[in-house]
Amino acid sequence: MGQVALKAQDSLTTGRSHDLGGSCCPAGVLAFGDVLSPEADYSNFVSADPVAFVEADQDGNAMLHVLVENMHCADCIRTIEQTLKSNPAVIEARVNFSTRRLFLRWRPDGIDVAELVKPVIALGYPLTPYNSALIRTAAAEENAKLLRALAVAGFAAANVMLLSVSVWAGLFSDDMGPATRDFLHWVSALIALPAVAYAGQPFFKSALAALRAGRTNMDVPISLAVILASSMSLAETIRSGHYVYFDASVTLLFFLLIGRYLDNAARSKARSAAERLLLLKAVAATVVGADGSLTTVPVEAVTPGSRVRIMAGDRLPVDGVVALGRSELDVSLITGESLPTAVKPGENVFAGTLNLGAPIDIEATKTGDNTLLGDIVRLMEAAEQGRAKYVRLADRLSRYYAPVVHLLAALTFIGWWIYAASWQIALMQAVALLIITCPCALGLAVPVVQVVASGRLLMKGILVKAADGLERLAVVDTIVFDKTGTLTEGRLDLVNRDEIEEADLLLAARLGQHSRHPLARAIARAGGAAGPGLDVIECPGEGLKTIQANDEIRLGSRAFCGVAEDAAADKQAGPELWLKRADGTEVQFRFRDHLRADAYDVIRDLKARGYMIALLSGDRQAVVAELAAELGIDNWQAQQKPEDKVACLESLAKAGRKVLMVGDGLNDAPALASAHVSLSPATAADISQTAADFIFQGRQLSAVGEAIFVARASRRLILENFALAFLYNGVAIPLAVLGFVTPLIAAVAMSSSSLAVCLNSLRLRSRKMGGAS
Repeated sequence: MGQVALKAQDSLTTGRSHDLGGSCCPAGVLAFGDVLSPEADYSNFVSADPVAFVEADQDGNAMLHVLVENMHCADCIRTIEQTLKSNPAVIEARVNFSTRRLFLRWRPDGIDVAELVKPVIALGYPLTPYNSALIRTAAAEENAKLLRALAVAGFAAANVMLLSVSVWAGLFSDDMGPATRDFLHWVSALIALPAVAYAGQPFFKSALAALRAGRTNMDVPISLAVILASSMSLAETIRSGHYVYFDASVTLLFFLLIGRYLDNAARSKARSAAERLLLLKAVAATVVGADGSLTTVPVEAVTPGSRVRIMAGDRLPVDGVVALGRSELDVSLITGESLPTAVKPGENVFAGTLNLGAPIDIEATKTGDNTLLGDIVRLMEAAEQGRAKYVRLADRLSRYYAPVVHLLAALTFIGWWIYAASWQIALMQAVALLIITCPCALGLAVPVVQVVASGRLLMKGILVKAADGLERLAVVDTIVFDKTGTLTEGRLDLVNRDEIEEADLLLAARLGQHSRHPLARAIARAGGAAGPGLDVIECPGEGLKTIQANDEIRLGSRAFCGVAEDAAADKQAGPELWLKRADGTEVQFRFRDHLRADAYDVIRDLKARGYMIALLSGDRQAVVAELAAELGIDNWQAQQKPEDKVACLESLAKAGRKVLMVGDGLNDAPALASAHVSLSPATAADISQTAADFIFQGRQLSAVGEAIFVARASRRLILENFALAFLYNGVAIPLAVLGFVTPLIAAVAMSSSSLAVCLNSLRLRSRKMGGAS
């Protein structure tokens, strides 16, 4: 794996080095949280360092994950992505709206990573090596800075406003002389100018970085408005003028900071599901030594095969198998189910789950980013960072929107200069137009809904894999179910144990423990401690065989075991296996797969909401007919091969149907891929391999209805957000051009529009699923 590291630079944001959990960063290596700035020495990117930020994917392409600073709107994201994609070596460049995480993939041949990211840094977007431990801290620090600036601006605005009232009152009376007016103006200046210099820093720094890079952003007109108002006021104060605008300057900043703080708070509530998951990762693990000693180490130091002690109240740091002890785990992270799950030796457990009961020891099987939690995070980030149709639409609108607005601002400036014969008035009206028409609301219309929807689904145990999955799911009108492992739990139980001799069951269990076939595993479970294993040969699709005392023993299908057809046995609708002993004895094992507990209610609800329901199964006619009758499914087909299912879905598509395929992620992969959209129940083993657009954990089929409801609700909210953004601009732009809007009113309106879009999107978190969507 190719790796690239960064040498240490002093952090430009904190001015200090970082120590995470006591782990030291090797000398000469950039600590997490240090920032690369335009002043940085780019030669400090060094190859082959053990602390690396650049990795290689399975195709040999290089990948980099970093956090981007100074991003405030969709235009920033578009600028960064387009700048990187202008390099022909770049394969993919995506910026995540909520996490500010930049994912970059490129062909590494002859490409220096320092030179690759240098244009982004030069644009005024410092880069920080990505580390989930700093996400919460960075958000808290940013909010604290905004609150301090807000407090200063509010204090200054209140006091300057009181002084302004006195000045304006004196202008309309004969009691206030020029000396008194000048004195009040100078007092206002002494209060306002330091406040503007401090409270305006969030805007000034961003605007200055953009201008240095030869571009503009939303903070440029804001900064221009504040600086011009303050400068004009100071000039008027020096020349003993009648009118100053100190109150407008600080009040403008006050309202802008309120809007930015509330916007940050709303975005934090809509924080991406992947980011919240990263915050659930354990940072340390207690490793049990060979002599029984306990050692606390960073979770990155745990290797597969290590024994880890999990105390009550601790989160599991790795995936593993319970080796000692019994307890209850909060597995809502994985399944979405709120009830604790009991675990005992031999059972699989997963990183991120919470131990609620007694201490347990687990043997680590997967560590680091290879855990189930790591799989989920990667899936969620891939979906959130993708570009769905609505996101691409918003990006295109924002791209054309900016030039039009700047042209209108220029025309407004010229028109008011001619009409009012005052360049000051003309400039203030042009600035007001630039502020009020910031495309933030349009840029936020889709991403906020996406991350809120992903977070809600995650809480229900549903993972979103496809970036446009919600959009496609919102328009489905037909739902096709697989049977085994979908409508049923996929856990088969032996139902005729009383008819089987104990010796036969133990022999079958010894054979079955060598296979992962569901029926073989069911026999192995029923046989319990079956004894030592056998030298077994598995014949795919047929069964298992072994040799004992020169005699062959078989466990498998009726044909594989040479069992004669029997009409009475055929009446058994459920699946079966046969054991054929060396002496010719034939033993039948019959199984039953149980329906998911809520399958009947889910099918009934979906039919009531107007969806056409169909069942496609590879099982036998009698089995499928019985299940379809039980669930009230009229459209069903049995003994369907994978290609048959694909053909059926294609015929539905040709008939104009938008099909949701709900099936197992392994044997239904072709059907899942050919459907308009797909959803799969998945075990931890195949969570990242399934072809489905959505994956749901746990035993509840209600995930299907929940996913459809969230998708349809998301589409409505996105359209509402677009309507809000267009309505706002349709009203605001003419008012600004005609001079009815001051920069102060523009600041309030602009902040309010962004906040309205965020709050409207957050409604999805509490919206309840009704009978119709």
